[in-house]
Amino acid sequence: MKKSCADFTKLLGAKVSMPGGGAASALVGALGAALCQMAANFTVGNRKYTDVEPEMKSIVERSEKLRVRLLELADEDAKTFPELSAAWKLPKDYPNRKSIFEKAALNACKAPLEMVKCCCEIMDMLEAVMEKGNVMLISDVGCGVSLCEGAMNAAAMNVYINAGSLKDCPQARDVESEVDSLLAEYLTKADDISGKVTLIVRRV
Repeated sequence: MKKSCADFTKLLGAKVSMPGGGAASALVGALGAALCQMAANFTVGNRKYTDVEPEMKSIVERSEKLRVRLLELADEDAKTFPELSAAWKLPKDYPNRKSIFEKAALNACKAPLEMVKCCCEIMDMLEAVMEKGNVMLISDVGCGVSLCEGAMNAAAMNVYINAGSLKDCPQARDVESEVDSLLAEYLTKADDISGKVTLIVRRV
């Protein structure tokens, strides 16, 4: 993804099929990763946080890799649409239509599923930065959590719509179950972190 924010949002709002919700989810997740990276960066080099500097340096590196990966996933998600669209348009009596459609739909699940997993990893790092990092960046940590939470939910929608189109496919049910488990764990974690951050920023 090499478009400017202005170009991307303009294209996202246009009457075109790509980019869509998947690419938007990835971008939001990348923003969450960037905020995590920033909060860790402002911890590194601060004498108050010498004890956690190695961990924060690791978070800086890992969050950068995830930021880049999520932007790659935005493009990968968009590239699956033509194959899936073509499969939808095949006549009902087209030879091997079921297998062609199944392959396209499962392929379309891959990028958003990985987006969810990336956001889970970022969430873990945001929790660590909240607990050990520079307290002056606590609101940025909270913003990062909110963005990752939204990105996870949005990416999951893209998994569910594609997997849900396959009624008799064990692989599709496995994908859905995996996303269900990740959301159950990490949306709870997001609420917990957000609640703690809110208490800190409001000084309740």
